[in-house]
Amino acid sequence: MQRKVTVAIIGMGNRGGEAYPNYMKYCPDEMEITAVADPRPERRALGWQRYNVPPEKCFASGEALLQQPQLAEVLIIANQDRDHVRMALPALEKGYHLLLEKPISPSLEECIALREKAHECNRMVVVCHVLRYTQFYSKLKELLDGGAIGQLQSIVATENVGYYHFAHSFVRGNWRRADETSPLILAKTCHDMDLLRWFAGKPCVRVSSFGSLSWFTREHAPEGSTPRCLDCPVKADCPYDAEKIYITHKPAGYRQGVRGWPLTVLCVAPTEEKLYEAMRTGPYGRCVYACDNTVADHQTVNLEFEGGITASFSVSAFTERCYRTIKLCGSIGELEGSMEDHAIYLRRFGCPEEKIVLDPANDKFAGHGGGDSRMVEALLQMVSNGGGEALTSVDASVESHVMALAAERSRLHGGTAVILKEFEKQAISTSR
Repeated sequence: MQRKVTVAIIGMGNRGGEAYPNYMKYCPDEMEITAVADPRPERRALGWQRYNVPPEKCFASGEALLQQPQLAEVLIIANQDRDHVRMALPALEKGYHLLLEKPISPSLEECIALREKAHECNRMVVVCHVLRYTQFYSKLKELLDGGAIGQLQSIVATENVGYYHFAHSFVRGNWRRADETSPLILAKTCHDMDLLRWFAGKPCVRVSSFGSLSWFTREHAPEGSTPRCLDCPVKADCPYDAEKIYITHKPAGYRQGVRGWPLTVLCVAPTEEKLYEAMRTGPYGRCVYACDNTVADHQTVNLEFEGGITASFSVSAFTERCYRTIKLCGSIGELEGSMEDHAIYLRRFGCPEEKIVLDPANDKFAGHGGGDSRMVEALLQMVSNGGGEALTSVDASVESHVMALAAERSRLHGGTAVILKEFEKQAISTSR
């Protein structure tokens, strides 16, 4: 029988305060939250209000939590991207196993330093590449490894961010500036880089990339628009109007029954009154054409893996829905599907198409197609059992970060191909 594992959390936002600790609500015999840290009082209060953490174990900073004797077996680090490794290194030295929100860091030198420290301290570091744990991608991997389409030759993948998600997170929100957090290709799509590496089964050799911030700029602001949506005279024709996104429209509007993300980013326990106040005074009520965002709003990456496997990946803000698609092309067939459709299409050349239907009921209670909960469950089992091999080990995750950061280097240098061994070698020499 699995024993209860103790967990502490740094960063009580959407992921650290809601997604991962939600596992305890449904599996209270497997997980106990013993300490939390967040500088925002209303987020810190979730510790005692929602998870029964004693107020004296609810700290105003990650540093304050880490100054204490070890407070749990596992530490979830879910604060801002550029603070992850700064928290992770002393946590490993204290003896914590880590559940580390992606991305590890926008600095490849920091990614490498974390990998080395994890091995030095003999601690598990599971990076939150949760898509490996979903039914959809797990089944694709099973079929691929089982020879269903022969030898893999190429991959075509897309991430459709969704216009409202992009406006929320990457124009108005926390991940709008690469110099403060991470570039889009890392912050949003290191999931996808991780999946491409996983399916290829071989290291990536080189990448090239193109893309830009083309639309969410001041020159595209409609004539007569104002810096904030609520008092804008031309808002009726703007799909990015904050009031539409957060109040009236599916799938994010309060009046459509939404009570979780993205509304809980604007305020804890959202009400219409709180949401309107947040739009009047906070960053989420700003005109998307008058923000200080810098990340690309669309990008394409070409990748070559050892053995000649190629992949093309595209991410775009300009889609109606948030979803991913993938096609795996092999020597005797192809696999294709979208996680949101709960189905995979297997087409063996010259044979009738097979539709493999997945069971949405098995996606349990967490986001990312059930991947959030399965990842937490896997980590807790490993800690309870005294060890094991994670699907998303720190070594595997650093590889995906090398791919993403090399792609960003290429994008910023006109699409010039970047050789990954040279790119990582340079970072290693810099970090030592």
